[in-house]
Order: sequence, then structure tokens, then C-alpha cells
Amino acid sequence: MDWLQALQHCRERRIACVLVTVTDVRGHAPREAGAKLVVTEDETWGSVGGGNLEEAAVRRARGLLRGLALTGAAAPVTEHHTLSDKAPAEHGVQCCGGEVTLLLEPLPVRPSVAIFGMGHVGLEIALLLSRHEVELHLVDSRADQLEATRLAPVLAGPASVAVHQVPVLPELVVAELPAGTHVLVLTHDHAEDLAILDALLRSEVPASIGLIGSSAKWTRFQAKLADLGHAPEAVARVRTPIGDPALTGVPGKQPAAIAVSVTVEVLSLIGATSVSTLER
Repeated sequence: MDWLQALQHCRERRIACVLVTVTDVRGHAPREAGAKLVVTEDETWGSVGGGNLEEAAVRRARGLLRGLALTGAAAPVTEHHTLSDKAPAEHGVQCCGGEVTLLLEPLPVRPSVAIFGMGHVGLEIALLLSRHEVELHLVDSRADQLEATRLAPVLAGPASVAVHQVPVLPELVVAELPAGTHVLVLTHDHAEDLAILDALLRSEVPASIGLIGSSAKWTRFQAKLADLGHAPEAVARVRTPIGDPALTGVPGKQPAAIAVSVTVEVLSLIGATSVSTLER
């Protein structure tokens, strides 16, 4: 596959990679400006010229990936290479006589967020999150809530969006989510909410679990989850109410106001739990 297909391959499979681009060439060089190479922990696609130049680029790219795994972030790097028999070389001499500048751009795995329930509040949350570089999973048992015209503004953003229309047992979608997903539960049906929470608490998928609702609803849910066999410390994983104005400082009960508050909360959680592995 070419470099563009390789980038899509990595995004779909949630694999961190580095895009290496020849940004400037002076004199003779094996590749022209614009040539690209995609590097993962154990594979490469494309080429920036082979030989010592490419081996050095791959080594540096994998060093950036290791830094990405440790910190969740890595800044782009520019490198200048002289292709001369007098230049230091660890992987063989390239004596084309030219000079090459490379840009190495680390591309981390996108954080994943799932919204169970695409009613008024769910749609507003999806609209806001779709403006960020996240992988967004939209789940609802009602087909009309996931119609293409309704979701068009969400699909127009930079987020990668996956739509899950599940007429029955939407909790089964939990098993399809990437590990480390931040999950929001706000369906139209309290029975659905409870079934989804039960599935989430039995799963290692979620990085966080948020539930919309009143304190009375949560009191009932705590008792029901206990009846389903969940220990108090497991139930405590559920964050409720999501978008608590007392914590986010965003007042109001309108769907758009709640969505702002919830989005602030989710983005804070994403920042606190940055991707810590090369593949999730």
C-alpha cells in the first residue's frame, strides 16, 4: 500500500505511527521533495530514499514512538542529512552529494469516546466532540436518531465517526469498542442505561464511565447494580451526573448547555488519560 493507504490502515487499526516527509532537497538526492514514509513500531510503507538516510529516519521515528508511548505526545522533528562519503553514517554510505531535510510527524492513536443515546443532549455532545480529533462512537436503539441528515453536522468535523444502530441489546456494542474508550450513557430508557452500565462494569474496555441523571435515579441504579453482583468499588467507577455544573462551572439545563459541560469534562478526562501504549 502507498503512504496514504498506510495512514488510513494505522488509523483504522488504532496504531500509532510517524509520517516522514522529504521537505527540501539540495543537489543530488535519491528522492524528491514530497516523498513520504510511514513508520510504525514494526513496519514501514513508502520511502524517502533508502540506505543510511532511510534507516536513520526509521530509527529516529521509532524513538519518537517510544516517547509517544511514555508521554502520550511527541512534537514534530526536523532533521537535516548530508549525503556525502564524509558524513557520519551508521547504515552505509550514500555519496549522492546532495542535502535532504526530513520532517518527522508523530501521529498518535486518537482518543475514543462512545455516546450511548443520541437524543437532544447526546446529539449536542456529539456535535461538540466531532470538532476534535477523536474517534467517536454513536450508539442508539432508535433508527431515527441516527439518520444521515440528522448526523450530517457531526460527520462534517475532523473526528472519525462510527455509527452503531442496534434495535435490541445496545449493550452488546460495548464489546466492539476500543480499549480505553470514555463512555457516556444517556439513553431514552432507564432499563437500557442499566443494561449498558452492567456490561461496562463487566468489561475492561472503558477508561471512564459517565451517566446522566438525577440523584434519585443513581440511588436506584446503585441498588440494582449491587443486585446484579457488582461490588461497591466497581459501582464507584460510574461518574454521575455527567457535566455537573458544580465541577465544570457551566450552568444551565438546556441540552446545549449540558453538552458544553459534559464536553469540558470528557476533554479533561482525555487529557488526564492520554494514550499510553502504541496500540489500543
